[in-house]
Amino acid sequence: MSAQKQPAGACASSGPARPEPEEEGGRTPLERAADAAQELYRLRDTFFPRDPAEKTAALRARADAALALLDAIPPEQKKSPQQRGVFEFLRGKILDVFPDYHKEAEDHLSKAVKLNPSLVDAWLCLGNCIWKKGDLSAAKNCFSLALSKGSDKKILFQLSMLERSMAQGSEDQTVLVEESIKHAKEAVMLDIKDGNSWYNMGNAYLTSFFVGGAWDHTKLHHSVKAYQNAEKDKTMSLNPDLYYNCATADKYLENYERALRGFEAAALKDPGLGADREVQKIISLLDKLENAMKGQLRSKRLASLVSSLNGVILKSFHRKATISELSKGLNKAIAVLGKVVLLIRHDNVAPLYYLTCDLDQSYFILSIYGLRDDAIKEGDRVVLYEPYYRILEASWKDKRYQFKSVRVDFPDQILINEKAPDPQHVARASIHAHNKP
Repeated sequence: MSAQKQPAGACASSGPARPEPEEEGGRTPLERAADAAQELYRLRDTFFPRDPAEKTAALRARADAALALLDAIPPEQKKSPQQRGVFEFLRGKILDVFPDYHKEAEDHLSKAVKLNPSLVDAWLCLGNCIWKKGDLSAAKNCFSLALSKGSDKKILFQLSMLERSMAQGSEDQTVLVEESIKHAKEAVMLDIKDGNSWYNMGNAYLTSFFVGGAWDHTKLHHSVKAYQNAEKDKTMSLNPDLYYNCATADKYLENYERALRGFEAAALKDPGLGADREVQKIISLLDKLENAMKGQLRSKRLASLVSSLNGVILKSFHRKATISELSKGLNKAIAVLGKVVLLIRHDNVAPLYYLTCDLDQSYFILSIYGLRDDAIKEGDRVVLYEPYYRILEASWKDKRYQFKSVRVDFPDQILINEKAPDPQHVARASIHAHNKP
């Protein structure tokens, strides 16, 4: 899987308990510092200039201003453990706004939870800070301690993210991703209108798709549905990663027009995401599919090519059919026989695309999930069991694409030269999920 775009640290919008005494405008100095910290994180999560140095400079200036507010608080207003805990929390949170690990931030956040162990937001930020230095087990311990004080959607959100990160290279990868989905669901149930929680659930299902070998469309459909629910929360309109990740799911579902719109929206919101490159990759793929369909063989050569299909005998209850006999959608108890003419190479991990022709010498695009690109060679005979048939359509910038497409989702739905795919040819995609402060 390409690097999955993950949401910002959940401590972004957290605020401390309100201490006393009140001052100008009815706000205490600590409350004004808390407001400044919250605005600092809002800037981090919504400001995406083309030059990253511009964002760094803006965050530095805003962080310095927020720290100055803390430094101006009189000693007598930070004497009690509660006041001191909030003070240390805010200082640590402000210092932790940058992408890299900051030892001073961890020190202040550690002091905060010692002074006030019930300060859930401090545990949340401490876990996020420790995560940055690579100590994932300690980060999970922080989130678990916070959850022990009561269910909290922000903690569940962050724990779900962390579990996907822990899954990388782990022998328990599938288990950890399932735990990530479980915690994402729990966060949604705590606030069904919270777009961030829905977005996190979409990310969890998208990760599960890749962990499982990039073939289970159910995971992708769950992912897209979660992203669509996230979009209903107007506050999520500023999150470019939401559009990028939803477009990624649509891309693997071969919903290319929706994917193009999503990547374009992401590119406009954050030029640094590289979403414009994803747009070009899809256009390149669609052009390749179109050119493959146009470059068909002459009838005599084609007739010779498909003649070997006549001798294929099915050892199952499936009925032989040609493309013209298929219904849109899943065709149960049906088998299509085809001759592979061309492997269409492209930049995505899945699906594999082949220009294929059937017994009637009709061309179609065959898309296959769950196999490596060396499993099928040009000239191979394929038997496609229970194929999914559709007209693949996409329009973009005054250009329209349209192809007959047959999709096979599982390795056991295909025979290659009358044999099941070799186990070594079954694909297992990798996963790269990370915390993106």
